Amino acid sequence: MLAIAILAAGKGTRMKSKLPKVLHPLAGKSLIDRVLSCTQALKPNRRLIVVGHQAKLVEDSLKNHKDLDFVLQQPQNGTGHAIQQLSPRLKGFDGELLVLNGDVPLLKKETLRSLLKFHKESNASVTFLSASLDSPKGYGRVFTDKSGLVKNIIEERDCTNEQRKNKLINAGIYCFNWQQLSDVLNLLSNQNSQNEIYLTDTISLLKKALHYEVGNPFEIKGINDRFQLSECEHYIQEKLKSLWMRKGVSFIDPISCSLSEDSNFGTDVIIEPQTHLRGKCNIGNGCHLGPGSVITNSTLAENVLAIHSFINEATVGNNTSIGPFAHIRPESNISENSKIGNFVEIKKSFIGEGTKINHLSYVGDSDLGKNINIGAGTITANFDGKNKHRTIIDDYSKTGANSVLVAPIKIGSHVTIGAGSTISKDIPDKSLVVERSKAIIRTKTD
Repeated sequence: MLAIAILAAGKGTRMKSKLPKVLHPLAGKSLIDRVLSCTQALKPNRRLIVVGHQAKLVEDSLKNHKDLDFVLQQPQNGTGHAIQQLSPRLKGFDGELLVLNGDVPLLKKETLRSLLKFHKESNASVTFLSASLDSPKGYGRVFTDKSGLVKNIIEERDCTNEQRKNKLINAGIYCFNWQQLSDVLNLLSNQNSQNEIYLTDTISLLKKALHYEVGNPFEIKGINDRFQLSECEHYIQEKLKSLWMRKGVSFIDPISCSLSEDSNFGTDVIIEPQTHLRGKCNIGNGCHLGPGSVITNSTLAENVLAIHSFINEATVGNNTSIGPFAHIRPESNISENSKIGNFVEIKKSFIGEGTKINHLSYVGDSDLGKNINIGAGTITANFDGKNKHRTIIDDYSKTGANSVLVAPIKIGSHVTIGAGSTISKDIPDKSLVVERSKAIIRTKTD
């Protein structure tokens, strides 16, 4: 049996933030979300989250994860103290306890699988991840005997100058035999420089302690401040962009762009500088994105052009042009061969095939047919102060510049609306409508 404990009780003072450290975002997901995601493939019997600082906020952020058991550590008195809080929850548990940190977000499931396999095959009391670092500053040092058994781990603050020269470090990822660990947990003390109860002190108390050296030390990198957060962001972005460039996506200036791990691309996609994809995005063959576009949780079909525009939770059809400076808001569906031009905002609307909205318009809560031409400055007035109403425009109709359509309203097919009109009633098919107040002109002599 396997139980997994994730330590997420700390405040993270070096982040200089009101937000708990484990909730800071990294490539669109929180740190603890990333740690949890890499545990799913291990199929654990139990997953326990040790919370403390802003515990409810951390718990609320993880509502989408099922079968989590939250354990409160109050006060936060070290990693050993955190694991001591698990004893009531794991009473009678017979298996392995994998201990992870909520601020080590780059761990791979393959590494954890290898750690568990090595631990079980070695019949060890504890096996932990280690790494050899050229610059081990900040990490506890690992000391072994000639046979390779770990004698102890000494936190850097408690090391002598000679001990600090050791480059073999503890990554803080442990796999324990729970029964053997629970026998020694109460023997831990806080007699150290930080007056905390260290989990590392269990190493010297257990029968057989081993370390498993990780292949890529960056994988076990912890995040203590915003600089380290940015290093991890850069690492993820480099990997993502390298992957997609090998699959046929061109980045004109990769450093200035960012992707989510849930982004997918076809071939011959061109991504201009300062373009960012967030959430789950599907980008079809031949699309040209940017410069300066932000696309979030959206699907773009083939050969879509999006320049200096925001597209959020929308669907865009083949051969459609977006922008520059367009804003496509959630629940919008833009059909193929359409054009959404300069400073146009679309919200919760269906735009039919071949329809053009070229300049300075707002189309909200609307259903537009095919081959419609929306004149510059056309507004769908969808809000009456209390409720939103829909505007319907049928095929082949045209609105003149600066038209206002007051919803709820239906404009028929092949309708032409004169410039400057404010329309507040339904218009039948094949009509010409002009609705303006009479001009009053007075000269200075009047």
